[in-house]
Amino acid sequence: MSDDWLRAQAAAVTHPVATGLAKLNIHPNTITIVGFVFNVVAGVIVGLGQPRIGGVVMLVASATDAFDGALARISGTQSRFGAFLDSTLDRFSEGAVLIGMLAWMLNRGDVFGVLATALTLLGSVMVSYTRARAEGVGYACKVGLLTRPMRVLLLGVALVTLWTQPILILLVALTWFTVMQRLVHVYRVSRLDP
Repeated sequence: MSDDWLRAQAAAVTHPVATGLAKLNIHPNTITIVGFVFNVVAGVIVGLGQPRIGGVVMLVASATDAFDGALARISGTQSRFGAFLDSTLDRFSEGAVLIGMLAWMLNRGDVFGVLATALTLLGSVMVSYTRARAEGVGYACKVGLLTRPMRVLLLGVALVTLWTQPILILLVALTWFTVMQRLVHVYRVSRLDP
């Protein structure tokens, strides 16, 4: 899975940084909240018509998402509430940037951009929802091509480079493909139930 591969690659950076944060007695939830606040700021910046600056802020803010989990493991402060808070604020963070992008597209009169951004926003919510709902009824559901880290990376590239149209097309297609992958996966697993 792409998340596990990315996490393994990032460990060379996240582990030393998380170790330093643990020595400073910084709580993982603090890192989660700071990342969320900066993603909201990124969304506002994009909405005000500065997508490149907003994209950079979003990419930096989203990088904090790698540190909170590593810090929780290193400091022994892992908790179910922390995991819940992290997942919830991840959804808000992604949504804030996409809503900023919607405002930017509306101001430009870019009807295609508005529609593609809205479909990306709904698709990203559905990617998360299908996993959460599957796990709620007892099925593991970590399958899927375009999970959050890859969506964030693509969105950041779209904003920084202003290649919004082709990357939005890619985001819409791959996000909804991932939703379908999860639906099919849960259907297949459910057929094995006694």
